[in-house]
Amino acid sequence: MDVLLELEKRRQAAREGGGQRRVEAQHGKGKLTARERVELLLDEGSFEEFDMFVAHRCTDFGMEAERPAGDGVVTGWGTINGRMVYVFSQDFTVFGGSLSETHANKICKIMDMAIQNGAPVIGINDSGGARIQEGVASLAGYAEVFQRNIMASGVVPQISLIMGPCAGGAVYSPAMTDFIFMVKDSSYMFVTGPDVVKTVTNEVVSAEELGGASTHTKKSSVADGAYENDIEMLAEARRLFDFLPLNNREKAPVRPFFDDPARLEASLDTLIPDNPNQPYDMKELIHKVADEGDFFEIQRDYAANIITGFVRIEGQSVGVVANQPMVLAGCLDIDASRKAARFVRFCDAFEIPILTLVDVPGFLPGVAQELGGVIKHGAKLLFAYGEATVPKVTVITRKAYGGAYDVMASKHLRGDFNYAWPTAEIAVMGAKGAVEILYRSELGDKEKIAARVKDYETRFANPFVAAEKGFIDEVIHPQSTRKRVARAFAALRGKKLSNPWKKHDNIPL
Repeated sequence: MDVLLELEKRRQAAREGGGQRRVEAQHGKGKLTARERVELLLDEGSFEEFDMFVAHRCTDFGMEAERPAGDGVVTGWGTINGRMVYVFSQDFTVFGGSLSETHANKICKIMDMAIQNGAPVIGINDSGGARIQEGVASLAGYAEVFQRNIMASGVVPQISLIMGPCAGGAVYSPAMTDFIFMVKDSSYMFVTGPDVVKTVTNEVVSAEELGGASTHTKKSSVADGAYENDIEMLAEARRLFDFLPLNNREKAPVRPFFDDPARLEASLDTLIPDNPNQPYDMKELIHKVADEGDFFEIQRDYAANIITGFVRIEGQSVGVVANQPMVLAGCLDIDASRKAARFVRFCDAFEIPILTLVDVPGFLPGVAQELGGVIKHGAKLLFAYGEATVPKVTVITRKAYGGAYDVMASKHLRGDFNYAWPTAEIAVMGAKGAVEILYRSELGDKEKIAARVKDYETRFANPFVAAEKGFIDEVIHPQSTRKRVARAFAALRGKKLSNPWKKHDNIPL
């Protein structure tokens, strides 16, 4: 029985990570340990660990004296609500979670298994970076992980949870994954830290300002969500996981639902204000269309003029992209185009149908936008929609003007069902702007111009011209939106559409 005691002793040593003092230091920062995080993320008792006894092989700088089991990362697989997922969780209590050759090998092993067995990967990052004592071997380890991220992209969903420092080369692994969540005040990401920035550019900046959760969710768009603490983030990661399929050959799970698909929402008939320039909250429509009003928003704090996230309709996952009239009048700009394009491509890669809710007066005008390349960035969204082969249902609630009408999943970009509310205005531009171009010679006569504007509005500021041409399949009652959308997606469950063979496309990056 000595061997069993020996096994238990070794396991116990591995579970203790960097020892009690370091665990207490981790807790003192309001952070959980690597193993506590895995236990909260996964279903109780489902975790199967790999490589618990792996130790580093470095003999430089006296490293051979300390060879803790596990080498600073906990890896394995388990389940979330009964569905399989691979996990790695960096252990800050062991050498500051730094990445060594063997640490990287452990991560690569489970990523290879995830691709082979068709299950998502969730990475919990909490690391001081490359292990300097190992030199180029640790850099090689990073690149090996990067290569796995690239191979897994579009094959299995990848989620990165930043729960501590993530700096230098380490940031490029999360950057290539599908979703990044951060914890407020205890996680940060940057390529070069505040000290290096000060030395090179003489800018003085704190770690929080340079790469904290607020910076990356509001300004840089690197992260998709920021949460108050480790526990909230792990609960939200579980919630997101439930919307996603295990891999690109399976559909997302269908959940039981208790919400009538034919539910009518009379309040939607008065959602659009009488004044065409007055905003309203598009999220109200999203909540009223979704099963049980449940909406998981992605990148809420960035480019709020467009909304992206997941809902369920008849228990099935649906990606939602919606203009938000409350911010910049719902105009598309560089940031909104990039945000939505990336989301649309994710949905298309994993066979998640897309619902597009449109109220867009156009692209945001301005010198900064043009010099920033709004042409190329706007083309990303156009390209993403046109390339997508998943079921696409579009509802135009109010304005759909100019090129922005085309971009927002129009019929011409292979939209399957394109609906409009009676309040929709589908035109090249607003009546006032159009009249000023068409009747430039009459601009001095206010009464004549007012009559021309009224005439233009009567003729074009409605959905019927587009409906007459078949660009809109049906003008629907706002209150019946959930019913019509649910029936549309039901009709599209067997949709088969494929693009011409190519190695891959060349999206306008």
